[in-house]
Amino acid sequence: MRTHEAGALHAEALDVRHAPSWLSVPADVNALHADLWAANVRRDEEGALTVGGVDVHEIATQYGTPAYVVDEADFRARCRAFREGFAGADVSYAGKAFLCLATAQWVAEEGLGLDVCTGGELVVALRAGFPAERISFHGNNKSINEIERALSAGVGRFIVDSDEEIDRLGSAAARHGVRAHVLVRVTVGVEAHTHEYIATAHEDQKFGFSLADGDAADAVRRILDQPSLELVGLHSHIGSQIFDATAFEVSARRIVGLHAAVRDEHGLELPELGLGGGFGIAYTSQDDPAAPDQLGEQLRQIVADECASRGVAVPRLAVEPGRAIAGPSVLTLYEVGTVKPVRLDGGGRRTYVAVDGGMSDNIRPALYGASYSCTLASRSSSAPPMLVRVVGKHCEAGDIVVPDEFLPADVSPGDLLAVPGTGAYCRSMSSNYNHVPRPPVVAVRDGVARVVVRRETEEDLLRLDLP
Repeated sequence: MRTHEAGALHAEALDVRHAPSWLSVPADVNALHADLWAANVRRDEEGALTVGGVDVHEIATQYGTPAYVVDEADFRARCRAFREGFAGADVSYAGKAFLCLATAQWVAEEGLGLDVCTGGELVVALRAGFPAERISFHGNNKSINEIERALSAGVGRFIVDSDEEIDRLGSAAARHGVRAHVLVRVTVGVEAHTHEYIATAHEDQKFGFSLADGDAADAVRRILDQPSLELVGLHSHIGSQIFDATAFEVSARRIVGLHAAVRDEHGLELPELGLGGGFGIAYTSQDDPAAPDQLGEQLRQIVADECASRGVAVPRLAVEPGRAIAGPSVLTLYEVGTVKPVRLDGGGRRTYVAVDGGMSDNIRPALYGASYSCTLASRSSSAPPMLVRVVGKHCEAGDIVVPDEFLPADVSPGDLLAVPGTGAYCRSMSSNYNHVPRPPVVAVRDGVARVVVRRETEEDLLRLDLP
């Protein structure tokens, strides 16, 4: 059992034998770890959290809990940081992280492109007025209807993923009398150091054309045989929540090798090279993400070096940050309902703090074993820190929001908790499990809060049911 400077007085609250090794007892349980929170999150004089100058009490009173609260200025600033950090490259926001009309408009206004991977995401982008020529269409199983809609809208890029898609897209483009710009998604055989479900460039998974088996080279030939398709580049995506640039280096080396082979076989210098996204963020104090300008410098240098070694012209680089923009810009606000100490086998106890949301608004801990942090948001406290597990209200033992965190020992029903870093994949992957309506998305900027996605109601849940 680790000790704490407060001594034996706090031993009951500070039973930390079941805490993960990286989680240390905080000297100040009210302090905010700056790397985890949006830029405009503060504590006011009374100790309550504010976002963009708006008190969380006001947000909870006006919009209810749970609620996703997005710092609009922070979201926009992260868009600009990637645009500037990757100057000379094409930066597109990966809409799958979180997409609504407002975020699509923010991304457009900040000068980024947009990646979509379904017809639904495309509809949101078009309804938001996003310029179609700045949209790239991903996805491993695009339907004919989705392809037709994208061609009609004038989508700028298709990232093709299968032989069937090449044929579908070629036929559809011919019918529309257009020449579609395509990139080949290449599986480069890189094992990214991340969860197996979000590692996407190893051989045994559904995405892309294998480089090792020659499938990618065959796809290039197939596209070049289609008069209605114009091959403009190669694309690779190695996974998500990645901090190590080494994986990108290996990926770039292999995909530039194919780039050179295309030139040698077909006399074609492809103008574009996509290295995907997957840049990680800080969910807990153990995470140490790189800044966009550092990432930009590293990836540009990696591609330049590989092209020099192959004697090919450097193509225009393209990247797709999603999580790194949306993730840190959002917190989820919950209300505590119950606090339950539980004795554990082998000694010690764990305190379960149950909130009014859970796996329906954040499935990632249950799906990926993802870790999050949280803080007491409605007030500050002088109570000693207590190791807790924050859980949801759903009928699943795995309904865990924050596996391990220190909160004040006087946390009580009615308190507000805030979980940072919930902008990516939380609302996007949310559900109505147990018939729980999905929370609203509340955007805050310059002291003004507004709903950009309204809360679902029970009537919404019943609207699709037929007697």
